[in-house]
Amino acid sequence: MSKHNALAPPGRNAGANRLATRRVGLALAGGGPLGSIYEIGALTALAESLDGLDLNDLFAYVGVSSGSFIAAGLANGIKPIEMCRMFIESDSAEEPFDPALLMRPAFGEYLRRAGSLLPLLLVSAREYASNPIGRGFFASFQRLSHALPSGIFDSAGIGEFLERMFTQPGRTNDFRRLRHKLFIVATELDTAATVAFGAPGFDHVPIAKAVLASAALPGLYPPVEIDGRHYVDGALKKTMHASIALKERAELVLCVNPLVPYDGTDSGRRSLVGGGLPQVLSQTFRAIIHSRMQVGMGKYETEFKGADVLLFEPERRDADMFFTNIFSYSSRKRLCEHAYQKTRADLWQRRNELAPVLARHGVRLNLAVISDPTLTLVRSHLRRKVHGSSSAVRATAGLAHCLDDLERWVRLAALKSG
Repeated sequence: MSKHNALAPPGRNAGANRLATRRVGLALAGGGPLGSIYEIGALTALAESLDGLDLNDLFAYVGVSSGSFIAAGLANGIKPIEMCRMFIESDSAEEPFDPALLMRPAFGEYLRRAGSLLPLLLVSAREYASNPIGRGFFASFQRLSHALPSGIFDSAGIGEFLERMFTQPGRTNDFRRLRHKLFIVATELDTAATVAFGAPGFDHVPIAKAVLASAALPGLYPPVEIDGRHYVDGALKKTMHASIALKERAELVLCVNPLVPYDGTDSGRRSLVGGGLPQVLSQTFRAIIHSRMQVGMGKYETEFKGADVLLFEPERRDADMFFTNIFSYSSRKRLCEHAYQKTRADLWQRRNELAPVLARHGVRLNLAVISDPTLTLVRSHLRRKVHGSSSAVRATAGLAHCLDDLERWVRLAALKSG
């Protein structure tokens, strides 16, 4: 069997320890489309800079919310650079992801809820008429809130895309057929219990369905029904869930968290309150999930002695990551390149700290790659729009990608051999 083939016979959990030469795990947090874009850029930088480590051949993967898209792709053998083609440069990829899928209105949900409005209105009016003073107007008509949709957008199109992606040759939509452990974390709505799809008892669920459940952010996407239960975003209780990989006895876990609170005290920017409610809510949301993650990270050292956990995330002074809406997809190329370069800079700055930790697990930090100023991820001169028929566009874009990849890997090979 090919080393990089994502498929294995059923029962892969029993043989996963034999397949992985080292127990290295990867945990990816959420953060909306912006989070996925950041993670693709950061992971591409890590893939190029860490010698002795293949991000498609790890012991265990844990994905939460938007991070579940990336974790499932990696476990299926899709390289970070391929995800860049698919999600970031989707206008020219062989398997393009249409950003419009993220914003399709949930018309079916709207109609279903609208159908309940008249019965609710009649019951409320009858209740109010029977005791207007005792019940009060607002108390009597409060049940009309049941007619509000449980989500604004429909995730069905995203699910169909994931199913197509995971059923391509060499990939699988079945947790049990993966060579390595994959855990997609969601929250069971009625109990608030955390569920790790891919774990025993939950590994029969299709991977695409589990990803939809993990990324069903309440208010934006309706809960996803699986086996008669409803699931929502996996980040409701914990941000990272790296402990899942550690409990599987991972010895090194790389964690990527896209969202951090912003600190603009030295930037000369005016107070965030000047940006109104969106910036106030963004800072609040980021601060809550980040502080919660820090508490969890602080426990790993005592709970999992002997294991190493390395966190990669934006700097708190990173204005580009803060002032871009987390649901924006329009600036994806610029932000992915930004994440790629910032991660390389972070690796360089932390090289003395990271090198001995990585060395304990047979991984070497390639300083020549990290410090090379000519390396880029999204190259605009090869990504210009091509006019003509759709087949010509795909052919020209494919040629540009091949030439770009050839140049990229030749340069990386020269750096690593030197």
